[in-house]
Amino acid sequence: MTDQHSDASSADPWAEIRPYRDEEVADVLARLAQDPELLSALTRFRLPRLSRFMPRLSSTLASLAIRREVRGVTSVYDFQMRIASYMERMIRTTTDDFQVKGLDALDAETAYLFIGNHRDISLDPAFVNYSLYLAGRDTVRIAIGDNLLKKPYVTDLMRLNKSFIVPRSARGKRAMLAAYQKLSSYIRHSLNGDNHSIWMAQREGRAKDGIDRTDPAIIKMMTMARRAEQRGVGIGEAIAELRLVPVSISYEYDPCDVQKARELHALHTSGNYEKEQFEDIQSIVAGITGHKGRVQLTFGTPLAADLDSPEAVAVEIDRQVLAGYHLFPSHYLALEALGDAPELIDHASISDADRARFQARLQQVPAELRPWWLAQYANPVRNKAGRIES
Repeated sequence: MTDQHSDASSADPWAEIRPYRDEEVADVLARLAQDPELLSALTRFRLPRLSRFMPRLSSTLASLAIRREVRGVTSVYDFQMRIASYMERMIRTTTDDFQVKGLDALDAETAYLFIGNHRDISLDPAFVNYSLYLAGRDTVRIAIGDNLLKKPYVTDLMRLNKSFIVPRSARGKRAMLAAYQKLSSYIRHSLNGDNHSIWMAQREGRAKDGIDRTDPAIIKMMTMARRAEQRGVGIGEAIAELRLVPVSISYEYDPCDVQKARELHALHTSGNYEKEQFEDIQSIVAGITGHKGRVQLTFGTPLAADLDSPEAVAVEIDRQVLAGYHLFPSHYLALEALGDAPELIDHASISDADRARFQARLQQVPAELRPWWLAQYANPVRNKAGRIES
C-alpha cells in the first residue's frame, strides 16, 4: 500500500494541490451534484422558503439543476466556457465599462506568471481570465489560499476552475517549508513544463486599505524550486525564468467596501476582528453581484534578470502595479472628502454625475465607518503620488 502510494505521488507529485484534469471532471461533477452542503447552500440562496419547509424536495431540485447545468461538460475547458457566459452577464449587469491595456504587448504563445494587486477574492483573477478569453488566449491557473477552502465542495469548484492550492494552514516550520517547496516546484512546472500561465496575488489577503504592496516572502517562495536545483543561482535569473508580469486591477467601486471598512474599524477600535463562519463566501458573492462601476485591467512588462534580491523584485512589481493602476473619480472624491492633499485631485476628470453617484454611495455608509471607507479609495491616489510610507 505504501509503495503504491509513493509510486502515485512520484508520478503526480502535485496531486493534492493542482487543478483537476479533464479525466477527473466527470467524477467531480457527479460528487458535486450529490454534495449535501452544496445543495443546502444553493437551496438557501435560491429557494429559501422551500428549503425551510421541504428541505429534501429542495435538495432534489438543486441536484437536478446542477446536473442540467453541467450536462455535456466533459473537460475543464467546457466547465470554463459555462463560467464565461455567467461572466459576460455579470460584466453586463454590474459594471459600466471594462478596459484592458497592455495584453497585446505580451506573446500569445508564452506562459507568464501574472502577479496582481488584490482587491476581490474571486474577481481579480476572473477579470484576468475574461480578458485572456476575449483575446482568444488560454486562461490562467489561479493560486488560492487553503484558508478559503473550508468546504470540500468549494475546493472542488475552485479546482475545476483551474485553481491550485496555496498552503496557509500547515503547522510547524518544517511542514511549511515542504509545502512551499512543493508549491514553488508546481508553479515552475506549470510555466516551463506545461507552458501554462498562472495568476497570483502580490500578497496574502486583499488590500483592504487600498494600499497595494508586494510581500517579498512570495518572491522567495517562487524561486525556491530553481534555487534548490541550482545552488547559488541569482534571484534575478530565477525570476526571469518565470516570466513574471505585474498586473493592476482598478475598480471604480468595490462591492465589499463597507465590509472592509467594518473590519478595519474593528481592528482600530478593539485590536482584533473575528470573521463569521461564511464571511469569505459572502464576500465572493457580494463581489460578483455588487455594482462595480468602471473596471480597468493593465498588464505590465516581464521583469528582467537584473534584480538582485526579493525586495528589489517586490519594488519593481509595486512600481509597475502603481503605474498601471487607473484612478477613477471615486478615488479623487474620497481624497477630497478627507480634506487632505488637494493638489493631487484631478478635478477635470470628475463630472456632476460622478459626484452625485459618490455622494449617494457615501450616504449609505454608517458614520463611524466613513473614515475607513474613504481611505480605501483615497489611498491609491496617495500611493501613486509616493505619499505613503512603505
